[in-house]
Amino acid sequence: MTREVWYAAYGSNLHVDRLAYYLLGGRPPEATREYPGSREPRMPSASVPVELAGAVYFATESPVWTGGRAFYDPEAPGRVLARAHLLTAVQFSDLAAQEMYREPGADLDLGPVLRDGRAACGEGRYETLVHPGMLDGRPLLTFTAPWRMDEVEHTVPSAGYLRHLAAGLLATGAWDEDAVTAYLAARPGAAGHWTAERIAALLE
Repeated sequence: MTREVWYAAYGSNLHVDRLAYYLLGGRPPEATREYPGSREPRMPSASVPVELAGAVYFATESPVWTGGRAFYDPEAPGRVLARAHLLTAVQFSDLAAQEMYREPGADLDLGPVLRDGRAACGEGRYETLVHPGMLDGRPLLTFTAPWRMDEVEHTVPSAGYLRHLAAGLLATGAWDEDAVTAYLAARPGAAGHWTAERIAALLE
């Protein structure tokens, strides 16, 4: 089993404060759900900005944030601003389990996704593993929905969610506010409803 992997976060886990609940356990301030955390309860050994091929879009309804939540389509044209967190394979398995509304504790078989670039762990909205590339000799992995971006109705994200995503991207230091707000405003689901200026105002 691969010992370490880069988890490519493109949604709420862009922000390490949010990621901490999946790794260390606890209940985020805005959530009603308690996260058990990982069997290896520690923070990532590194977090770096990355850009992935594909597109992020907003769909379904988040019970935590309300409004649309972020999904990744690696086959869509475009680029994704993301943040890669260096985790152990055990931590990634436990993180993925919690995102899939499962109890952590079982190691994922990463062989299929590393071999094929994509592997289904179920039919749920974050139950498809994706391997978009390598970084420093270790695999980049993330999870998303089983459908393509053009196969689902897009949903407008909430102000709180967009503020959280923008803060996570800005914390990387790789992109300035103009780049981050323009990027988020152009995502399907946000486009036509949120402008870069309105998103920037959320950060004030």
